Parts: sequence; C-alpha cells; structure tokens
Amino acid sequence: MSPIPDYQTLMLPVLRFAAEGETRVADVAERIADAFGLSEAEREELLPSGRQRVLHNRVHWAKFYMSKAGLITSPARGRFLASEKGKALLATSPERIDVALLMQEPEFREFYRNESTAAEQDTGGTTPVDTAAPPPTTPEEQIDAAHAALTAALRDELLQRILANSPAFFEQLIVDLLVAMGYGGSHKDAAAQLGRSGDGGVDGIVNEDRLGLDRIYVQAKRYAPGSAIGRPDVNGFVGSLVGLGATKGVFVTTSTFSQPARDYVRHLAQRIILIDGQELADLMIEHGVGVRSYRTVDFKRLDEDFFGEE
Repeated sequence: MSPIPDYQTLMLPVLRFAAEGETRVADVAERIADAFGLSEAEREELLPSGRQRVLHNRVHWAKFYMSKAGLITSPARGRFLASEKGKALLATSPERIDVALLMQEPEFREFYRNESTAAEQDTGGTTPVDTAAPPPTTPEEQIDAAHAALTAALRDELLQRILANSPAFFEQLIVDLLVAMGYGGSHKDAAAQLGRSGDGGVDGIVNEDRLGLDRIYVQAKRYAPGSAIGRPDVNGFVGSLVGLGATKGVFVTTSTFSQPARDYVRHLAQRIILIDGQELADLMIEHGVGVRSYRTVDFKRLDEDFFGEE
C-alpha cells in the first residue's frame, strides 16, 4: 500500500495550509511531503497513466471536494485559499476532515449526490447514494485500477488462446506482432522468412528495417505456464547465432525465463531480447494484435489557458 496519504487524509492539512494564504497545489504538495516525511521517490511517484504525480492528484481532489463544501475558494487561476467557513471549521480543531464531514454541508451533499447518481447510471449500480461509503482512491486512481484489472484479465485470456492453437498459429502470431512493431519489412517478407529457416535452433529471420540492412533471428517456444525456459535453451539459441555470424536475436515464449537465463544474456556480445508470456501479451495489446477496442472513453481536463485574460 502506498505510504502517500489518501485524499481524505490530506483534506485537513490542505485546508490548514490554505488558511495561511493563497497557495497552489504544487506548493501544498511539497509542504505535505515534508510534513509526512515522504521520500523523493514517493514525491515523484506517478499514477499508472504516467500523466500526473500521485501526491499532486490527491491534493487536487482534497482541494476540489472541500471547495464544493464551501471550505476553499479560488481567487485566481491555479490558486486557492481557505474561505471564512473553512477557517471557522479549523477553529473547532477537527481531528479529521473527510467526505462524511463534508456531507454535513447541503451544497456538498447535493454535489455528491449528483456525482454518485451519474456514476451509478454509468455502471448500473444500485447502492443508495447516502449510504455508499466513499472510495478511498481518487477518480483517476479508480480508472487506472479498473484499466489494470481489465488488462490483466485480457493478458491471461490471450495466453490461454495462444496455447489452445497450433504451433503454426504461434509462428504466424509472431510474424503479425513483429510487423505491427515495425520489423520484418513487409508482412509478406516476414511471413516468408519466419518458420522457414530451420538453421540450428533458429525458427526464423526477419529484417530489422525495410531495406534489410540488418537481420534479427527469432526463436519461438510455445510452452505451458510453469515450464520456464532455462539457460541451456537460451545458450543453444546464442550458439546458433554465433554460427550464423548474427548479432541480434529475439527469444519468445508463452511461459517464463529462469533468472539464470536472464542473467546470462546480460553479458553477451550479441544483443538478445527475451520476451516471456506476460511481455508477449502486453506487446500484443499495445500493438493491437489479436485484440480490438470495444470502448473508448475520452476524459477532458479544464483548459486553464482558455480562461486566462492576460
């Protein structure tokens, strides 16, 4: 579990800093990081989407929810401070500010009811709004977690389908993937080379570029999960490359590689890339091989520049 406090835990310190005067999310995040003793890595930790720091995201949502309760105001673009209502709340020395406390404010309760109702309609949920416990994560974190769960399930399903098909299908899949990634020249050229070589432990050859200036040798092993590829198999592949005068190779498997096998390729003169089942599935998802989009959701952010009058 991340040591970065969740957005509800951050509400009280954010309001305290906002009560000292106008401030910004970045400034408050830095002060909170100091207050909670966060490491440099924790301060820089990004959401899975890679588009925003986790701490900044949580500070933003703490500020946003409190603004909906009238505790925080925004006098200028990108800046905020505690309102008189917010300062009055701090004067009562609350031990914690969270969604449950904000729900005591009618304006926040109305906002939260509308927000939750919209979410229910999107997901088909039936939980009564007033009794539903607020999630511990921010909306972006919920989206990222759902995306990760769906991707993990798709990854497992892809590997199951690959194992259920023939070795010839697996070879064709590798062709499709390499071409989708920009290797092999044309699809026809890549398909003609892969699976035809049969040269001492090498399953095929693809061009690294469309002109064929350099070649990549490919080994593909369709193994069931739990049957790890060991160093001897990789060593045999490397020996084949040496015999062919090759310097680049890709070893693909539906299972995994043992740690000795991975350690072995790190110190070779040849450039050997090991792609295990999980990496294979991730590459297929990334490059649209064996998968198709069924739903695209476009999220918008406020364009601060649009509203600037400088």
